[in-house]
Amino acid sequence: MVRMKRRNFIAASTAAPLVSSAASNGRLAVLGGEPVRRSGFTSWPKWDQTEENALMGVLRSGRWGRHGTGNVEAFEKSYAELLGAKHVLATANGTSALFTSLNALGVSPGDEVIVPPYTFVATINVVLLQYAIPVFVDTDIESFQIDATKIASKITDRTAAIVPVHMAGCAADLDTVLKTGAERKIPVIEDACQAHLGEWRGRKLGTHGAAGCFSFQASKNLNSGEGGAVSTNDTSLFDRCYSFHTNGRNRMPGGQEFVASGANLRLTEFQASILRSQMARVEAQAQTRNDNAKYLTSLLEKIPGIKPVRNYPGCTRSAWHLYMLRYDKRAFADVPRSTFLKALAAEGIRGSSGYTPLNKQPFIKDTLLAKGYRKIYPEKLLTEWYDRNQCPVNDRLCDEAVWFTQTALLGPRSDMEQIAGAIAKIQAQAAQLRTL
Repeated sequence: MVRMKRRNFIAASTAAPLVSSAASNGRLAVLGGEPVRRSGFTSWPKWDQTEENALMGVLRSGRWGRHGTGNVEAFEKSYAELLGAKHVLATANGTSALFTSLNALGVSPGDEVIVPPYTFVATINVVLLQYAIPVFVDTDIESFQIDATKIASKITDRTAAIVPVHMAGCAADLDTVLKTGAERKIPVIEDACQAHLGEWRGRKLGTHGAAGCFSFQASKNLNSGEGGAVSTNDTSLFDRCYSFHTNGRNRMPGGQEFVASGANLRLTEFQASILRSQMARVEAQAQTRNDNAKYLTSLLEKIPGIKPVRNYPGCTRSAWHLYMLRYDKRAFADVPRSTFLKALAAEGIRGSSGYTPLNKQPFIKDTLLAKGYRKIYPEKLLTEWYDRNQCPVNDRLCDEAVWFTQTALLGPRSDMEQIAGAIAKIQAQAAQLRTL
């Protein structure tokens, strides 16, 4: 107990300049005191007359689908230039981008796809849509990314693709991922849905593997409500992606010939017009997030029990779609994370507990044991899948993670000081929270 009090004293004294005297000395807001912050973080999305004019231009044209006013093609060209990619294909959403890429690379029934357990469910759903089997590789707890050093041990003669996720806009260890894939001639699809403008060794994320996939869903750093894109430097792969996303048509101008099976996963002119407008803001916003994330990390590193995400040395720029940290309750009088988040929200700082273990979701096991999979795969492979896909490090991460959304990083520096100040305030009085 004496040790814990000393920790709390050190944390409170170190972070005291970050909060006002009233906040640091007053009661916790969740217990009836004054909150550190009374206003919300920056609203999202940002828009003005530029987006309004662009939308009205499409509306009045009467040509709303792809090829109508040329917005989709213009966006693809601009985004390709921004990424430094040879080709970009706009799709209906990020899930569609992943789905299209797997199809174009020939992932099919009987195959396995390497995936991380700490990601949004779409990364897994697209594998199941192909009647392939997701194979989970445990998480590197410090980076929140797939542990690339463990990928090789999960590869079998069924492995058809490796899908690292650049979680929260921070880069997965691409040096190791790409080397592992190249040595075994297995294509890498980068799930960069949260990673707009992120970089690995000075080169944009989504341009290192066979294909990169992006999302423009409403919460994303570049958004049009819904939307997505595939980036690639492989013209043949791009042609196959294009065909699949437009019901199997060929890519020739005006071409109506159906050359393969496919789906309708096209982006509309409305969405493309918004994206073109939003791109004018994306670099400045990315720089603001980057500067604030670095400052916030410097503050949080001084608080015992708070462990900000660690980026790999090769990550020369994070997109910071989320700011992630780990919460060690032992430094907070053993107060559960749920209580910590409740107290933090009362101080005017809303955080999230993030993802739950995706590899343990019942729907995956149910899907693999359904009729379709039983017709394709040996029963032993299916029944042993659960034991083969345990991820103990990820389980721990899911118990410790705390997120702040990208909008928390778009305000002034004082916002970062309030976040750190609120956490320090809670730690200094954590013992009082054990009654909640």
